[in-house]
Amino acid sequence: MNGDPCLLSATELRGLVATKQISPVEIVSAVLARAEALQGELNCFITICGDEALVAARAAERKVMAGEELGLLHGIPVTVKDIVNTRGVRTTFGAVPYKDNVPTEDAVAVARLRSAGAILIGKTTTPEFGSKCLTDSPLFGRTRNAWSAERSSGGSSGGAAVAVASGIAPLAIATDGGGSTRIPAACNGVVGLKQSNGVIPHSQALDAFGNQTYVTPTTRTVADTALMMQAMAGEDPIDPWSIGVPVPNFIGTAAPRGDLRGRRILYCLTPPGRPASAEVAANFKASLDRLAGLGAELEEFSADGFDIEPIWRAINHTVWRTRFAKLAAEHGEELSEAFLKQLALATEVSGVDYQEAMFARTALFRRVQSLLARGHFLAMPTLTRTALPIEQDLFGTIEIDGAHFDSVRPHWFPWTMPFNMTGHPAVSLPSGFARDGLPIGLQLVGRFRDDAELLRASALFEAASGLLSRWPE
Repeated sequence: MNGDPCLLSATELRGLVATKQISPVEIVSAVLARAEALQGELNCFITICGDEALVAARAAERKVMAGEELGLLHGIPVTVKDIVNTRGVRTTFGAVPYKDNVPTEDAVAVARLRSAGAILIGKTTTPEFGSKCLTDSPLFGRTRNAWSAERSSGGSSGGAAVAVASGIAPLAIATDGGGSTRIPAACNGVVGLKQSNGVIPHSQALDAFGNQTYVTPTTRTVADTALMMQAMAGEDPIDPWSIGVPVPNFIGTAAPRGDLRGRRILYCLTPPGRPASAEVAANFKASLDRLAGLGAELEEFSADGFDIEPIWRAINHTVWRTRFAKLAAEHGEELSEAFLKQLALATEVSGVDYQEAMFARTALFRRVQSLLARGHFLAMPTLTRTALPIEQDLFGTIEIDGAHFDSVRPHWFPWTMPFNMTGHPAVSLPSGFARDGLPIGLQLVGRFRDDAELLRASALFEAASGLLSRWPE
């Protein structure tokens, strides 16, 4: 094989391993060298598992040479966000009090990737407990954007997206509780899917029934996302929403075949009162033109009622308060000011407020269902502007085209939170670049548990966009 294996997709590497054109040891050695070279600048890892990864790679190579049956991801490197449990490898949740925490078992999604032959090379950075849209923590500092050292990686799966975007590893396990996969995917120009509720079991959710967080794939290509979905999806008795959910042929369906004729896409730039930058608006129009060129019928929809950040916050912060109040009381000096401030805000939410938010969540689900009865997909920008400055404060103002707004969440990612609450599949796809060289993302939303069809539309958009040859310098 000629060329750098770090610049190949998992789909390409899988074929090369199967035909003995490249060894798992060569692949893992290359990505570990790249991780070592870039970690000092990007800071996208909390832990790198170099020795363990090479042991696994040598074992994978022996299987190849012996002609044994190979798993779907045999010898392919993967990173795991450091909020997802990994057996025998420390999982810190990005928090100082957990800096030496070593789980005794894998999360279900991790176990399934390992069973398919994937090789863990490291744990990627996350803010404390995945609690914000910027990836920084007292434990490790700040994670920089793959395209600019002056910009944030987004969050909370910033390390996962940066590792993929910079070619350190083709596959990453991330998580998404309000946009935590899709926000950094858009910031770093990669594919970030939040699948439908129950498609990938979530074995760490404390409230399995009211849960709105997801263990998710992050990759550079739609085909690689389909590979991860194929390996991770399927029911598990630990997650009630996964029981009875069939596993389609993600890999076959996600191939960019055919077109979008006969498919209606409902679109909206932003909810009322939420501005988008001129460059994001122009890119969104170009993305819609691309979808129309694939044969899709386009129809604008009204976003009245979609400004739901207070509802999301009432639910999410109540969960955090319940989980972390004791930790904050005992270890407050080791936790960030932003994390403690979010816990303090949760004390203002009453039990009635929480239940009213849950009622509103059901109404939102029904609203999205009614839209997707008229159309096959929804389309909107993932973010209202490109990646924020590296020093951005979660509780500071956000700047969009020279104007300043007083709250980051509802002004930067108003379109990601709704689909955590409704459970519909939503994916951020690279859709172009701003004049400053920073990526812009398009979000597509599919019908409930029709994730494979969403990936098919995504693959067609990706093929029409022609962005895969572009890498950060």
